[in-house]
Amino acid sequence: MTLNKILAGGAIVILLVFLGYGLVLAYSPKPVILQGQIEAQEYHVSSKAAGRIKNVMVTRGDNVTEGDLLYVIDSPELNAKLMQAEGGRDAANAQLKAVDQGARIQEIKATEDQWRKAQTAKKLSKTTYDRVNNLFNEGVLARQKRDEAFTQWQAADYTEQAAFAQYQLTKEGSRIETKAAAAGKVRMAEGVVNEVNAILTDSQMRSPITGQVTDVLLHSGELVPSGFPVVSLIDMNDIWAVFQIREDDLKNFTLQKKINVHIPVLEHDYTFRVSYISVMGNFAIWRATESGHDFDMKTFSVELRPIKPIKNLRVGMTVLIKQAIK
Repeated sequence: MTLNKILAGGAIVILLVFLGYGLVLAYSPKPVILQGQIEAQEYHVSSKAAGRIKNVMVTRGDNVTEGDLLYVIDSPELNAKLMQAEGGRDAANAQLKAVDQGARIQEIKATEDQWRKAQTAKKLSKTTYDRVNNLFNEGVLARQKRDEAFTQWQAADYTEQAAFAQYQLTKEGSRIETKAAAAGKVRMAEGVVNEVNAILTDSQMRSPITGQVTDVLLHSGELVPSGFPVVSLIDMNDIWAVFQIREDDLKNFTLQKKINVHIPVLEHDYTFRVSYISVMGNFAIWRATESGHDFDMKTFSVELRPIKPIKNLRVGMTVLIKQAIK
């Protein structure tokens, strides 16, 4: 009888211990597990040049380094535009050279000869007028003849002045404004050539980063419009974890705060630092905060970056935070 009492008392004690432990668990704060995922910077490589894909040098999964050739576009239209632009540049340079050099030696000599000819004609006209004037004074010739001779002398004088001005103009060369206009046309032509060359350079697209190819959207022989992405890359050196945090949990996340993050696939905890908290809340989750007072709780995107590089980390992996307490 005594043994039965002892066993019964022991069972009661054990039951009380389990009940107490259950009550402790029921009323103790429970850790909140927040789930997020790994993301990385993605690049979509496109070209300003439109044409036909000539070669694609990469496939999905390839690792590339910065500067590696990804694909080449063939564009006969751009080559033709380059020829036109180079022709316009050569013509503008020739015009500028002609303006800078001024008139040719033969042209200067021709205008000088015209001036000398006008000088000779002026001298002859002056001599003729003097003779006619003497005859008029002696009463041999009429006034009309003297006036005609005077007029011819004056006309020859004006002709000589005009010929001399033309000779000076030819000798001095082009005006400053004409030279500036010719130089401006050269710069315009050079700009067109540079523009076409820039687009042609963009027809051979190289990797802007060291990363991995995630997708190839077009292949050899296919037409590609300007600005259409052909190859997608991902930069595994620019990687972060994204969590959607409810606003009442934001107090546990401040910029630059270090937080332990568990990555289930890698079976290890890693130290991350809070690098970004979204300024504006996203979608809302309904939650009753107090009895009789219900309102929506906004969620905010929070990004955390690893303190050190993590081996075998992949985009899309699940990450967990277990330290936040509810």
